[in-house]
Amino acid sequence: MNKLNEQELTKRNIVQLLTQLINAYQNIRTERQEIAIQFPPKDEEVSLLEELELFTVNLRGYASQIQSTGQIVNQAQTIEQLQAMQVLNIPQIGSFYFGTNGNYEQIKSYIRTLDYLRLLLLEYLQFQSD
Repeated sequence: MNKLNEQELTKRNIVQLLTQLINAYQNIRTERQEIAIQFPPKDEEVSLLEELELFTVNLRGYASQIQSTGQIVNQAQTIEQLQAMQVLNIPQIGSFYFGTNGNYEQIKSYIRTLDYLRLLLLEYLQFQSD
């Protein structure tokens, strides 16, 4: 497969994943409500759900730009940000993910899908920069 076809396939996967995430977000409403109660923010800390929201908004924004225009403004900066944005390295998300054995599987699946989208976005942008 040539580079252009691979890039187009990656773009198609990004768009498909974006749609999946939007639907999944609706499906995790009950778990989000439970998490808001079970994992309140400590002191002035950003809550687990707020961290997840920030991560989601950033990735959805990048994916939407690729969906509509096929590119992202400030590509080099975006690649750096995506490389640094490892969802399980965010303290609240990582401790929740690894500390709630067998619980909240829908949210955990959502988190994995978000990270997969991040990796696809990186791959797509690296195709463009080659």
